[in-house]
Amino acid sequence: MSCWDTIADYALRSVGVGERLLPRSDFTLCQQVTLIGSGMIWNIYFGLLALLSGFFLATALAMAKAAHSPLLRKPAEWFIFVFRGSPLFIQFFFAYFLFLSLKNVYPVFSPLTSAWLGALVVLFLNTSAYSAEIFHGAMLSIPKGDVEAADAYGMSGWPRFRRIIWPTMLRLAWPAYTNEAIFLFHATALVFFSGFPATQQMGDALYYANYFADKTFNPFVPYPILAVYFILLTLSVIGIFGIVNRRLNRHLPQAARARIRLRPMLVR
Repeated sequence: MSCWDTIADYALRSVGVGERLLPRSDFTLCQQVTLIGSGMIWNIYFGLLALLSGFFLATALAMAKAAHSPLLRKPAEWFIFVFRGSPLFIQFFFAYFLFLSLKNVYPVFSPLTSAWLGALVVLFLNTSAYSAEIFHGAMLSIPKGDVEAADAYGMSGWPRFRRIIWPTMLRLAWPAYTNEAIFLFHATALVFFSGFPATQQMGDALYYANYFADKTFNPFVPYPILAVYFILLTLSVIGIFGIVNRRLNRHLPQAARARIRLRPMLVR
């Protein structure tokens, strides 16, 4: 089998398209690169949807945490504390067994026991909590002069938030939020090792890398391939967020613009 045949058979296997059976012997480098790359589809799916949906919840949580009313502030503070204070791996396990219990009582919750939805919910809640703390810190850092100028122009409520507070908050938070986005994509590798099963061996990139490492007893080929894929994904995130960052800071002098720097989180 040529490499092109391998790509045709396995490039979309992680989403159920192509050859159903995984290679059993005589593993080639092309097979490992193709299947691990196929699994990256799930990592991108989890990371992208959790990031997009979590952005809006994080904004709402940051506003609630900055509110004067304890009815809004306290629930937001506890939500952020719980999801930032507990390991993501434990959140996956807890959520899976919670969804499984709900499924046994109410069958309508069955989709939540599948990784495509249940794990996505966990990642969505987790990144919302971390992003909300970033946005809240940025909101507290907004120069008082900007808010006072908005008050002087007669802005209040939603117009002031939309035109002054929210854009300034994003501009200040964006470099830190970029690192949160990078960590979120890295965290997607935990999904199929937490509790959510991989249906018909259709797992993510780490699932296939672990498969080849177990079969060949040589982890020094599949795991470096996996690392290269994640490095490329990280560079893509940095590039896209860098474009947005330049857009947010376009009104500032070049020397005053915040630059995005990669700060890997060794412990979370």
